Amino acid sequence: MGTTHALILNELQGWLGTPYVHQASRKGAGCDCLGLVRGVWRAVLGQEPAEVPPYTSDWSEADGQEALWQAATAHLRPKALENRQPGDILLFRMRSDAVAKHLGFLASTGPAPTFIHAYSGHGVVESPLSAPWARRIVACFEFPERTS
Repeated sequence: MGTTHALILNELQGWLGTPYVHQASRKGAGCDCLGLVRGVWRAVLGQEPAEVPPYTSDWSEADGQEALWQAATAHLRPKALENRQPGDILLFRMRSDAVAKHLGFLASTGPAPTFIHAYSGHGVVESPLSAPWARRIVACFEFPERTS
């Protein structure tokens, strides 16, 4: 595991229990799934690579554009799903006919894998990467390696 992955996993522990707040990205105060990625990015890599425009809970659904997937591809490094490791970001499609719009960090692998995500009604939690969750994964990404 790379240094960046270890830093991500360490940082994520401090986010557990953060309340779910739409569009927020502050540890302990509130975040949504994108806000969790943004907050961890700031803690591990510094300034975010782009400003995030306001978004609604149904963003991108009406026009069917994969806005989150496109943004992830622009700012993160895509990885093959079979090469995923703890600290990687997983992109989920919550329904087979919907755009992909949920993110989480792979926390552990092996016979009982887990992931950490901000989940509406629950906050930031570590959940089992059970079969229903695993079959919703459509892509895997990693942060760029730290340069300093």
